[in-house]
Amino acid sequence: MIKILVAEDIQRLAQALKAKVQLMDGVEIKEMFPNGKLLLKYLQKNQNVDLILMDINMPEMDGITATQIISEKWPHIKVVMSTVFDDDDHLFKALLAGAKGYLLKDETAEKIENSIKEVMGGGASMSASIALKAISLIRFQPEANPTKDFGLSKRELEVLEQLSSGLTYDEIGSNLNVSTGTIRKHVENIYRKLEVHSKVEAVQKANKFRIF
Repeated sequence: MIKILVAEDIQRLAQALKAKVQLMDGVEIKEMFPNGKLLLKYLQKNQNVDLILMDINMPEMDGITATQIISEKWPHIKVVMSTVFDDDDHLFKALLAGAKGYLLKDETAEKIENSIKEVMGGGASMSASIALKAISLIRFQPEANPTKDFGLSKRELEVLEQLSSGLTYDEIGSNLNVSTGTIRKHVENIYRKLEVHSKVEAVQKANKFRIF
């Protein structure tokens, strides 16, 4: 059972997000909070939490500040931003704070479910438009870095390239005519060979060493 907290100050949006998450099997929304301050107060007493769906713009304590504190104090808890903000500044600050995912609030229940599973599986998940912004933010100048392939196979390179485009494991599996489980195994191998722990780190390293 994946234990989830929700931080969202607008009641209507909080209930809409809750309704989408509750369509999933194997998840439990333990509590919902209108700001980061109350969320952290809860976590001080109970860290039996797997994942937090975090709004950014909240009163008393915003989601990025709360995410940074959670990442430092309780790194086992994964945070996925759920927000209307798609600008570079909020995205960059959220990633630096330790967010493992960044979703826009109009995402479908299916996308939210896939994102939760991806993050809980050790990956990172973003809305497609957000992933493109993230790539532009972390792209290195190729002439400043040497090339290196890290021993990635042809199929692993294909998977990494599609990951960098913001596709989900299911979408990549469909494109390559293999199962989602096979894609997850390829991603595990990619992370191991690149010595990274998330999609953002993998794409960053791929750009740094001109893997594509």
